[in-house]
Amino acid sequence: MKMEFPVEEAVRARYSVRSYEERLLSEKEKSQLKAYSETVSNPFSVQVSFHLLESKNAVNGDKLGTYGMIKGAKDYIGATVADEKLALEALGYSFEKLILYAASKGIGTCWLGGTFKRSQFALAMEIKENELFPAITPIGYPLKKKRLTESIVRKVVKADQRKDWNELFFKDDFSHPLTKAEAGEFEFPLEMLRLAPSASNKQPWRIVQKDNTYHFYEARTPGYSEKLALDIQRVDIGIAACHFHLAVLEKGIAGRFEKLTNPEIQLPENMYYIFSFLAQ
Repeated sequence: MKMEFPVEEAVRARYSVRSYEERLLSEKEKSQLKAYSETVSNPFSVQVSFHLLESKNAVNGDKLGTYGMIKGAKDYIGATVADEKLALEALGYSFEKLILYAASKGIGTCWLGGTFKRSQFALAMEIKENELFPAITPIGYPLKKKRLTESIVRKVVKADQRKDWNELFFKDDFSHPLTKAEAGEFEFPLEMLRLAPSASNKQPWRIVQKDNTYHFYEARTPGYSEKLALDIQRVDIGIAACHFHLAVLEKGIAGRFEKLTNPEIQLPENMYYIFSFLAQ
């Protein structure tokens, strides 16, 4: 299947940009982002809305805060979704697809879940009370020289490190790591999934291959999302699913996502079933 951008190229180009040039994105680039955001869908049939907050139109824009995490950015995109089944996973999928598109165009982004002043952004973006608003991203041109604060943050969260293959992917149950040979044509989609970003780089996804089906699980960190009033790691699962699915589509592999009643796999502590990809 022909994709809007090469998946691996975009995945490897994307990184969390916390320092931006002072100049604004061009109107053409903003228009391209907006137009693309209006085409973004997800395989869970959940409507995700994107909100562009431009500095010139912001409510008290100079006071919109990210607790010092972001420097130089003037514009932001926020994503919202109605509270329904698989809402957070769908938002993670759709937002990451938009972010990968931005990366393919050389536009910098950075997932922000808990490090922005939510009430200020919600007011500026006119978020409705019944909408979930878990994340934003700044958009702009990456500053070539990183600030000391950014370098420290990346080091603390080990931003450039990913868990090994055998820590994430399993065969039949959680006792047997899946080999790349056993993954076969799914080796590439799983590797793209492995490279996905996540809150604090916790990488809370686990995949179990069983009977030509790939079951997605959340390895939930107890207490991690308490201050947010929503499980931000479910958004991470959606991000992972996006990387996996775009790679599947690019390779022309047939299949669909479905939430099964019970995959009948014994679960380790703090492990939660989310959905499955049924290969065809």
